Amino acid sequence: MKHNLIKDQTITLPIKRLGINGEGIGYYKKTIVFVPGALPNETVTAKITTVAPRFVEARLMKLNVRAKDRVTPDCHLYEECGGCQLQHLAYSSQLTFKKDVVKQALAKFKPAGYQQYKLKETIGMETPWHYRNKLQFQVRLNQHDEVISGLYQPDSHYLVDIDDCLVQQPATMKVLNTVVALIEKHELPIYNEAKNSGIIKTVMVRVGIATGEVQVVFVTNSPKLPKKQALISDIQEELPEVVSIMQNIQSKKTSLVMGDETVHLWGKESIEEHLEDLVFDLSPRAFFQLNPEQTAVLYEEARKALNAKETDTIVDAYCGVGTIGLSLAKHVKEVRGMDTIPAAIDDANRNAKRLGITNSHYEVGTAEELLPKWLADGFKPNGIVVDPPRTGLDDNLIKALIDYPTETLVYVSCNPSTLARDLVQLSHAYHVDYLQSVDMFPQTARAEVVVKLTLK
Repeated sequence: MKHNLIKDQTITLPIKRLGINGEGIGYYKKTIVFVPGALPNETVTAKITTVAPRFVEARLMKLNVRAKDRVTPDCHLYEECGGCQLQHLAYSSQLTFKKDVVKQALAKFKPAGYQQYKLKETIGMETPWHYRNKLQFQVRLNQHDEVISGLYQPDSHYLVDIDDCLVQQPATMKVLNTVVALIEKHELPIYNEAKNSGIIKTVMVRVGIATGEVQVVFVTNSPKLPKKQALISDIQEELPEVVSIMQNIQSKKTSLVMGDETVHLWGKESIEEHLEDLVFDLSPRAFFQLNPEQTAVLYEEARKALNAKETDTIVDAYCGVGTIGLSLAKHVKEVRGMDTIPAAIDDANRNAKRLGITNSHYEVGTAEELLPKWLADGFKPNGIVVDPPRTGLDDNLIKALIDYPTETLVYVSCNPSTLARDLVQLSHAYHVDYLQSVDMFPQTARAEVVVKLTLK
């Protein structure tokens, strides 16, 4: 049914629920309306900004009825920046929302028996602030030719200047602010998107929370980095916590922050981080969870779901630097992992060696190539852990998981939509025991889930 709503029209409507991006969802004369910033149980007046055949988007103009769980955001840039989506919602309600997002995704894709799936309450953080151990802020000149750094406003090319982010570890912000001041002091050429000129595009800062070690990576448009030595010696003097300075070259016009080439400028090539009783070396492009405190919780839930015995063999698909697999190694007979990024596999093998873990084996390749090969060699896993990117499982991997099933499959997901989609196929071969949400990113709409599946 076609609606007759038009752009700039003002409407008043009740909000029923939150969508997957944390936006309020209501209905106006049977047309679905998305209102960012509105909460369930509120009645709002909103102005229509986008009209599509089956829905409209609208900007919140006025709260006529306020939700009881609405709170005042702590961050003065909250509405401008777009990095967080839920600061206006009380934390206990954020946790309820993250469980609900999983429920919504299941109702949309309808895997077999989904109405009976057991959805556990979301595990949250005691202090849901200052948790991110890494930032990647764009660096640009503002209209007064001052160097600023921050994040782009959603769907725009307007850079929000951020000098204090409440979800970042304080150490990362302190280092970033000093580095930006040094970039300005040395008058380094700043990247200009329109002209595709200049050199410094992005600064990445990552801290090892357990060690306090900080790495700074300058992402540049060209291999050149003028005044390199002066910059390095200033960083050494002003930021003793920085133990590694690297340069990454990204000359392509792309949304990917980092390029393929990384140059070591000074100090160590990686920083050290501890997770539970594991030690990791993190190189600039190594993937590592952004919230180590909740990562320990997530891995504990993955271990619980696997419920592995000492005689079991486990496969860690999408292993990255080995985090999940290595946390399992001491509980089982053997862990094998795979990843398509050679540097990650090097890190995983190095991490295993350094920890004295001898029952792990990591190989470059896809699960759909390696699983059949390992099975042909006589390696029969009892359990598999998959922790895919936001795009979910590759079709070939799903086929491999169904063709070469294991007793237990644990799916760690950072995207409930692709999880629900993948469960449609997996539920043919596996029974879904339960879904456990873990809040890895408080104040944002992102939801992580650990799913336990057992062979039918």
